[in-house]
Amino acid sequence: MSVLARISGGVLLVAAIGGAAAWYLAAPSRLDAATVASLGNGDATRGEQVFWASGCASCHAAPGADADAALSLGGGERFVTEFGVFVAPNISQHPTDGIGSWSAEDLANAVMRGVSPSGQHYYPAFPYASYARMKPQDVADLYAFMKTLPEVEGKAPSNELSFPFNQRWALGFWKMLYLDDAPRVELANASDEVLRGRYLVEGPGHCGECHTPRGALGGMDSSKWLAGAKAAEGEGNVPNITTGEGGIGDWSKIEIVDLLETGFTPEFDSVGGSMAPVIRNMAKLSPEDREAIAAYLMAIPGHASAN
Repeated sequence: MSVLARISGGVLLVAAIGGAAAWYLAAPSRLDAATVASLGNGDATRGEQVFWASGCASCHAAPGADADAALSLGGGERFVTEFGVFVAPNISQHPTDGIGSWSAEDLANAVMRGVSPSGQHYYPAFPYASYARMKPQDVADLYAFMKTLPEVEGKAPSNELSFPFNQRWALGFWKMLYLDDAPRVELANASDEVLRGRYLVEGPGHCGECHTPRGALGGMDSSKWLAGAKAAEGEGNVPNITTGEGGIGDWSKIEIVDLLETGFTPEFDSVGGSMAPVIRNMAKLSPEDREAIAAYLMAIPGHASAN
C-alpha cells in the first residue's frame, strides 16, 4: 500500500470515528429511571392548573379559541421565524393524529427533555428548555388532565425548514448548550411565595421564551433574563418585565397581578397580540399563583431593556 493510500485511509478512519462520536454525543437523552418512577399517578384537577400555566392552548388550539374551543388541541398554527416556519402539532387525544396513544413517560420525555416517543429531538420552538424545570408530578397531573380532552382528527402540516435547520440530529448539540434544569435566577433567603413564582415563571409559564433576548443559535441570554427581546415573529419587540430601566420598576405588585388577570396595564392600556392568550391562561390560575408571579418579578435583578 502506498503512503498516499495509507494517509487517505487514516483520514477516512479519523473522519468516521469523529462522525460516530458526534452522532453519539448528539443522540437524544431521555429521563432517568428515578425521574420516570417519580411521575406517580396524576390528578386531573391539579393538571388543569398546570395546563393553563403551561400555555398549551396558546399554540395548539385554533387561533383566538376560548372557552371549550381552547381545549381542542388540533394544532396547525404557523409560526414564521428567522429559522423557518414551525407548525404546532396536533396534541389532542386522537390516537394516531394526536398523542392519545402516549404514556405519561412519553409526555414527560417530550416536555422535560424535548424527545419524542420515537426517539427524535423536538425543535425548541416547543419550549422544553423552560419545561425542563417542571416537577415530574406536575407533568403527571398534566397528563391526567389531557386524557380528559377531546380527540381532534387530522395531522398538522410539517415544519418548513431549510438546511441546516432541518437537521434534527444537530439539536443534541444545541441541548448541550441550552437545556438545563437549574434555576435561571438564584434567590437567597427567598420566601415560599417568591420561590413558587420562580417555578411558574421559569418552568411551566416559560415567560423567558419571549421576554429574554437570544443569541445567534437561538438560546436565551440568561445575563439579560426577562429584559425584553425582538419578537420571534414580525418586526415588533417584546417588553422588559424586570424592574430595570424601561421595565416595570414603577409598577406595584397589585398592578402586576391585575395585568395577569385582566390584561390592563396601570395606564389602562390593554395588552394584545401574542400576550392576549397568555392573559387568558393566567386569568385561570389561582389568585395566589398570580401573586407569586408578581412577587418573583419584583424580586429578581433588574436589567435595562435589551430591545
